[in-house]
Amino acid sequence: MSNWADTVDESKKRWEKNADFWDNKMGEYSNQFHREIIRPETERLLSISPEDKVLDIACGNGNFSKRLVELGAKVTAFDYSSKMIENAQKRCFDYLNKIDFLVIDATNYEELMKLKNFGEFDKAVSNMAIMDIADVVPLLDMVYELLKINGIFVFSIMHPCFQSPSMRTVVETEDAGNEICVRKGVHLFEYINPRVHEGIGIVNQPVPQLYYHRPLSQLFKTCFKAGFVINGFAEPVFQCKDNSHKFDWYEIPPVIIVRLLKCK
Repeated sequence: MSNWADTVDESKKRWEKNADFWDNKMGEYSNQFHREIIRPETERLLSISPEDKVLDIACGNGNFSKRLVELGAKVTAFDYSSKMIENAQKRCFDYLNKIDFLVIDATNYEELMKLKNFGEFDKAVSNMAIMDIADVVPLLDMVYELLKINGIFVFSIMHPCFQSPSMRTVVETEDAGNEICVRKGVHLFEYINPRVHEGIGIVNQPVPQLYYHRPLSQLFKTCFKAGFVINGFAEPVFQCKDNSHKFDWYEIPPVIIVRLLKCK
């Protein structure tokens, strides 16, 4: 992990290259994965109230920032990709009176300090981005500072237990006598050791992105060290077996969604 900081610039370059592709694929309402797996539980755990001030971390093309406004929130959103922010401002043009978009590197505490200009926040959210961030310590520390007492931070990531580096999907068939049963699952080779590795978030994206794998023990330890407690947790799975996505096993959750609470 000692050299992960050296990968930040490379990670940012790759997201700049992927920004327009991702904007096109995510569109106004995100893709099926986000609509069915991420958004329902994230919105439930966030429980937005009218006039909540919400920090949207690694906001991408801004479509969830816009959703937060539709739920009644006032939003400050940032990403370290300037192209992502440009796309977000275009997509959210009619909402810019309720969304402030900024270019900020979540690994850089000095850049994160800019967020203090917006005062305290009721809530913070990060959709499928923590595993893309080389060093989450500055981010967690700053979010803790920015939140009001009893403020919450909800984040989602690829499930580190089932989507670890070198994970493979497997298909098993069995002659059960009166039918052929097909079962799908995952084959894991490593988990406990943190590792940076390349991956494809959306098929045919221009370049692979960098993923930062952390076992749950390390991830949660970092959250606790920042001062948070966990008071919400979800492991959503797909409900419809339509084979229209790569996550076509239905007993194994592809993500975790965590709610952190600032108690004091």
